[in-house]
Amino acid sequence: MKIALIGYGKMGKEIEQAADIKNDSFSFKITSKNKEKIKEINLQNTTVAIEFTRPENAFENISALLKKGIPVVCGTTAWLDRLPEAKQIALNNNTALFYAPNYSLGVNLFFELNKKLAKLMTKYSDIYKVSIEEIHHTEKLDAPSGTAVKLAEELIDLHASKEKWVNHSEKNESELAIISKRIEGVPGTHSINYQSEIDELNLSHIAHSRKGFAQGALMAAHFIQGKKGYFEMKDLLEL
Repeated sequence: MKIALIGYGKMGKEIEQAADIKNDSFSFKITSKNKEKIKEINLQNTTVAIEFTRPENAFENISALLKKGIPVVCGTTAWLDRLPEAKQIALNNNTALFYAPNYSLGVNLFFELNKKLAKLMTKYSDIYKVSIEEIHHTEKLDAPSGTAVKLAEELIDLHASKEKWVNHSEKNESELAIISKRIEGVPGTHSINYQSEIDELNLSHIAHSRKGFAQGALMAAHFIQGKKGYFEMKDLLEL
């Protein structure tokens, strides 16, 4: 598989290190310094593109590649207002788009546990107050994280007392608070907290490194070869 890395920062380098050198090679490594080279990427030199850049650049990068028929794996967050457009571009060009706010196997199992716990705890919403906390490294641009937003949206779908999430302490019972912290060197920690006067329930995922994210992105890149349409981690992991 010939991979174009769109974004060669910490995640791009982690993906490069995690690649199977017997089966994978890198056709391009695009950074802000050589971003014009994205025009040179085509189906003759590239099998799939993996995009980890900045929110303001993501849609432009993705759409340019999809229009060439190149399947794209995207891990950039905070651009999802344009995701429906990107999905349609993939369909129009008979190729595939794979998006996930988090490519870690553990996090995607965590998503499923969050839904199960939310369904149970909605019966006790008058006893337990729920909130979400996410902690990331100081270089992370968006807050809350894409993972925290997905956790919140899935929880709200199943929890009777919550109508929307807010990125601060809740002001009324219908709000789900997401507390964001930025601490140097933290790859990613997410916690769902149910607290009462009597006790507290915590469900957490703590990433020790970026290796899990890189491995998941590579799995997604292999998965979408030859496919058409839009895919997420639940499709890859058959959740």
